[in-house]
Amino acid sequence: MENHKNSPHKRQGKDKTHATQLKTIFQYLQNHSATASMITEATGIPQKNICRYKRDLEKAGRLWELEKRLCKTTGFRAWYLTTNPNNAPFNNQLSLSL
Repeated sequence: MENHKNSPHKRQGKDKTHATQLKTIFQYLQNHSATASMITEATGIPQKNICRYKRDLEKAGRLWELEKRLCKTTGFRAWYLTTNPNNAPFNNQLSLSL
């Protein structure tokens, strides 16, 4: 009997979903600034997944938090996000030149 738990096909599908969701979020935030709840509403991607992708994109330097204000979906204060470098907040940290 074949073991389906460690089937490469199952893992491959999971990776494909991950890549598709990440791409969808990235592209959405290129044209919109939105909170995680607003992204969920617009794309259908679960908020739990959005939080994970947010962290990955931040570490890669591809996502920025713009400002914390009331979310249009929940009414609570939350960070508005973007992946558009033209909308990225100015980094006022000093750079050291050697």
